This record gives sequence, C-alpha cells and structure tokens, in this order.
Amino acid sequence: MIMELCLYALLALNCGTLLILLFRFSDFRLQNANALSGLKEQLQMAFSQHQTQFDSRQLEGLKILQDTLQEGVNQTRLQVKEALGDYAQLISKRVESLTQTTDERLKEINQQVEKRLTAGFEKTNETFGDIIKRLALIDAAQKQISELSTNVVSLQEILTDKRSRGTFGEVQLAALIRNVIPEQHFSFQHTLSNDKRADCILFLPEPSGNIVIDAKFPLESFRSLLDNSLSELERRPIEQQFRADIRKHIQDIADKYIIPGETADGAMMFIPAEAIFAEIHSHYPELVEIANRAKVWMVSPTTMMAVLTTARAVLKDAATRKQLHLIQEHLRLLANDFSRFQKRMDGLAKHIELAHIDVEQVHRSAKKITRRFSSIEKVEFKDPEDEEEEVVEAAEETEEA
Repeated sequence: MIMELCLYALLALNCGTLLILLFRFSDFRLQNANALSGLKEQLQMAFSQHQTQFDSRQLEGLKILQDTLQEGVNQTRLQVKEALGDYAQLISKRVESLTQTTDERLKEINQQVEKRLTAGFEKTNETFGDIIKRLALIDAAQKQISELSTNVVSLQEILTDKRSRGTFGEVQLAALIRNVIPEQHFSFQHTLSNDKRADCILFLPEPSGNIVIDAKFPLESFRSLLDNSLSELERRPIEQQFRADIRKHIQDIADKYIIPGETADGAMMFIPAEAIFAEIHSHYPELVEIANRAKVWMVSPTTMMAVLTTARAVLKDAATRKQLHLIQEHLRLLANDFSRFQKRMDGLAKHIELAHIDVEQVHRSAKKITRRFSSIEKVEFKDPEDEEEEVVEAAEETEEA
C-alpha cells in the first residue's frame, strides 16, 4: 500500500512539473506576443504622429521596418508553435512512458500485495482454526470440571447422610472383595444367629473361621476436625467426640459380630479412607489398643486388599488339602506311566543299537566290495585263505560288540 502511494505521488509530481513547464512556456509566449504587440502599437502611434513630418523615403523605410517586424512576429509565432508542438509530443511520450512504467510497477505491487494478503489470510485462518480447536478443548474441559464438581457435591451429600455413607462404604468394600475372593466364599448383608445383619462375612476354613466385616464408619466428627479455622479450644471437644464415636463403634462391632462357634474370634472394621486410617494410627494410638483388646481389626482399602489376598491364599491351601488324595492318586498313575515309558525306552534303545551294528556291517561289506573291484581293476589279487581270515575276524568283532 505504501509503495502504491509513493508511485502515485511520483506520477502526480511529474505531471505537476510538466504542467508548470507548460504554464511557463505559455507565459513566455504571451509575454513575447504582448511585447511585439506593444512595439507594433508604438510604431503605429509614432507613424501616425509623425506622418506629416517624414518624407516619402522615411515613410517607405518605416513601412519596410513595419513589414520586417510583422514578418519577425509571424516567424516567431511559427517557431513558438513548432517548439510547442515538439515539446508537447515529447511531453506526451514521456507521460506515456511514465504511465506504462507506473502501470507495470502497480501490477507488480498488486501481485506482491495479493500474495502477502493470501499468505496472511491463510495464516489467519490457521490461527482461527487452532483457536476454535482450543476453545472446543476448553469447553470439553469445562464440562468435565462441571461434571466433577457435580460429582463432588453428590459425594459430599452421600457422606453427609448416614445411610448413604454406609452404602458408600459397602460399595467400596464390595468392589474390593469381588475382585479377590470367589463368590461362594463371601456374603453381603448376611444375617447372624443373633438377628444382627453383617455388611459382609467371609467364609474361611478353620482355624480362621468366618470373619465379619463392618463398613459403617462414623465420619461426622472427623469431618469437623478437617476445619482449619478452629482454634485449639474448639478442636479439643471435637477430638474427644471423635474418640468417643470410634470407641463406641469398636464396642458395637465386638458385641454384634463376634459370636463363639459361629464366627471367628475377631471382626474387621473397614475404614473407607486412607487419611482416616493414618490419622487414627498417628494421633490416636489408644484407639488402636482398644480395638486390639476387643479383637476388632481396623483395615483401610490398602490393608483390606492385603487381608483379602491372604484369605485367598488360605482358601487355595484348604482346597489343595481337600484334594490331596486325588493328587496322590494322580501321582501314582503318573509313576506307573513313567515306568512303562522307561521299559519302552529301553527296548527302543536296544533296537537302535542293533540297527547301528547292522549299519556298520553293511558299511564294512561295501568297503570290501569296493576294495575287491579296485583289486580286479589293478589286477592285484590276494590269497583266498587270507580273505577268509579277515571275514572270520570281522564276524568275531561283531559278536563281541
């Protein structure tokens, strides 16, 4: 755009220069014509004033001078006209050349401008495309964040309600157990002989016995402890309430889910959060001692996985012991099969050895036949008795082998 303006300015400057020259030349012509006209008028006035004073010769000289001036004026006019025509042609040619050059430069500039505009539009389109893609990703991320916030709110609502909180712990416990223990070795919402319903019970062989797992953990006081705005005085009663709630929960589990002759001598209290499990073991060791004395074992999701893995190993070992007589029978049958295999292998080895001897004898006979053909060809014959002795020696070697 700047180059186009420069070219237009240059063209306007040249045209203005040409117009100035034309105006100056016109002024010069006008001045000459005015000077000649004034001189002519002065001569005519002088001639009319002094006509009576001049004689015929002087009049004739003046007439000749007037004609000469008139002729000079006419020639000057012709010269000026010719000069103007030549100069006009020269100016026209220069203007045409300048116009042509300007047009070519304008075309080149237009091409360059079009290329740059095209490249700029392409880059702009790419940039807008990238921006649209990024906006789409941002929208998707925003939707996910909105869904996550909704899920967090739902989780908070679940953890606030006692029944929903118990269901949440049961669902988490069920997911862990179903991934490790076979279906026939556990039961959810199992009713015991004391009419108490256990969240889950594991059917394990003796001496472990059936172990009950409770998934309803009291979270109200712990959620109050998470408030960082509390002072030390405000935190102490909440900590005491947290101790009391867990102590009562431990005692309830021991009273409800430990039944001699029906369940194991202990039960498990499932804590659905690793943070709570770590908090109890770090800052409330007296609760851990109380649970151990009551034979109530605290387990988190991580430790629960270890317990379930051990239980699966116990179940596998018990199943192996039950099938021990079958394993022994299969081992006996396998030993008989191996004995028959050994006998058949020995027979096959003997056959292979005999075949090896036969192959050696055939090879020895082929060598003798080859030597005999060679002797016949060279006319070199041995004594038949020596040949018989060689045959006897070969037979003895074969028998020894």
